[in-house]
Amino acid sequence: MEAMEDDSLDVRDDHNHNYRASGSNRVRTYLSSQLSDISTVSQPVCATVPAGEPGARQGKMWSGATGGSKFMDSDTGSESSEVSETDSSAPAAAVERKFALDSTSKFLLNEMAVGDYRKNHWPNLEKAIDRLLIQNSTDHISVSYAQIYSYVYKCVCQQHSELLYNDLTSKITGHLEQVSTHLQASPLENFIENFNVALTQYIASLQCIVPVFMYLNKFYIESKLNRDLREDLMKLFADHVAEKHVNTLMPLLIKARSMPFEVQPSTMASVVKGLYSLRPEWAQLAPDLFSGFIPQINPPAVESLLSDYAAHDQKLQMELSMNGFPRGDQSRKRASDDS
Repeated sequence: MEAMEDDSLDVRDDHNHNYRASGSNRVRTYLSSQLSDISTVSQPVCATVPAGEPGARQGKMWSGATGGSKFMDSDTGSESSEVSETDSSAPAAAVERKFALDSTSKFLLNEMAVGDYRKNHWPNLEKAIDRLLIQNSTDHISVSYAQIYSYVYKCVCQQHSELLYNDLTSKITGHLEQVSTHLQASPLENFIENFNVALTQYIASLQCIVPVFMYLNKFYIESKLNRDLREDLMKLFADHVAEKHVNTLMPLLIKARSMPFEVQPSTMASVVKGLYSLRPEWAQLAPDLFSGFIPQINPPAVESLLSDYAAHDQKLQMELSMNGFPRGDQSRKRASDDS
């Protein structure tokens, strides 16, 4: 009877009805042992790392199925990212060696590709450009446009777009400098006609050059430079030919316009319109000249100046009649209401 009393729990109630357990702690010990057995079965075996100094971090070494070990933080339960210096230095050195080999191989491949461009692609393109630049509108030159387009396509695909664009503009710039030199030596009486021949021939050449370089224009000039190939090539003519001779050309054009048929009207119109397309601001050098071929050069008409416009037209008619351009038979002209 006394043994049973020792093993039992003595539950007492105080005056606040708070229960207290007293006596033996065997029940608590038994429950703790059962929980330890359950945790041992359900969790992998672990070894507790001895604690160091007070407040130092404690951890556990967890064993995995692969036989390796991972260092676990006892506070958070997460894997530690600490790696020994010998383990980290080896992969880093391997990565550096691989990067160096890749860079060297890419450099060698690029040099080989540039050499192939200089040896095979550009010489064939240069010959074709020479033929297209010197041709006349009446000449027939045998040029394989499909082959030229193929060369341009290969150059762009091999990342030689910038190199090809620079070579193309340099080639055309050299040609235009020769054209400017020939115009410089041209006599003044033939200067307008020679300038017109140079301009029309160059425009005709661009009608062949720009289409075959379409791939370069689309994937490099338009996409990266935000420009257009034809506009760039026309600007080259303006910079290297027209701008150098515009001060000589303008007085000749004004003089030729005052003397009818000294220069063919088609030639006059071609030169004036060509200059306006190259640099519209050149129209301000001779507004009367450009207004005769291009509309809306002069300011709009004003009602208060109608009498001046009429006087100007009468003066022009008088000048034409004095220069041998009669007004013709006026007998069939309807009489005005005032007569």
